[in-house]
Amino acid sequence: MKTYRITLYFLLVLLAVSTSSCVTPKSVRYLQDMPKFGMPINETLQATVAPYDDLRIYVLSSSAGRDDELLKPFNAVQGLTMGTTIGGSGYLVDSEGNIEFPVLGKLHVEGLTRLQVQDTIASQLIRNGQLKDPLVIVRFLNFKVFFLSSSGGKVINVTNERCTFLEALSMAGGLDWYTRRDRIGVMREVNGKRVIHYLDPRSTDVFNDEFYVLQQNDIIFTEERPYKFFSANLNTVLGFISSITGLVTSVVSVVTLYKLFENWSW
Repeated sequence: MKTYRITLYFLLVLLAVSTSSCVTPKSVRYLQDMPKFGMPINETLQATVAPYDDLRIYVLSSSAGRDDELLKPFNAVQGLTMGTTIGGSGYLVDSEGNIEFPVLGKLHVEGLTRLQVQDTIASQLIRNGQLKDPLVIVRFLNFKVFFLSSSGGKVINVTNERCTFLEALSMAGGLDWYTRRDRIGVMREVNGKRVIHYLDPRSTDVFNDEFYVLQQNDIIFTEERPYKFFSANLNTVLGFISSITGLVTSVVSVVTLYKLFENWSW
């Protein structure tokens, strides 16, 4: 009887621990403080150019026409000039944040948004007298971010050249119940150093975070709650307890049977 009582107490303790570690809806629900009438969009957060980015750049002009001779030098096969990738995939930003653009030469584009690169090239073309009304189109060719969790990893290829933190979580398949929401890390290269910043998608503060709009090659990683590991090992623990209980029961039965035979009067 004493053995069964100890076993029962132990099981109650395990039950209490598992109950205290349970995941509640409040601990996992996204944007819990979202105002009823919404929030203004922060347009200042945009992806910027970084070293080793691959840029596709086109120069057009409404007055010159698409096939005008004036445009050919700027739209030459990309890949034949310095600072471009082999095969003509685009302009590769070097380690110092520069590209070598036809006619204009070296341009520093690191830290600029896509629209700012367009404006920079157009302004120089006008200032140098090469084109009166240039239309410059810049596109990222290698925009991707990475997602890591205890269950595996995923490469997220961004096609619309802008990816937010919440969009990346969605494209990665979302977060399971065991993932900590308060410590979702984003690792990024900033000024030649790797930095880690933590975001919490349960709060609308995430919209104004400088890491909300992701940059190329950002790495998102998650941490698991201790409950997951407890839950994973609970069956093993209960199985062990069951085995011990069964063994104790067998021993008690053997001892009881032995005493019965010992006290049996033949």
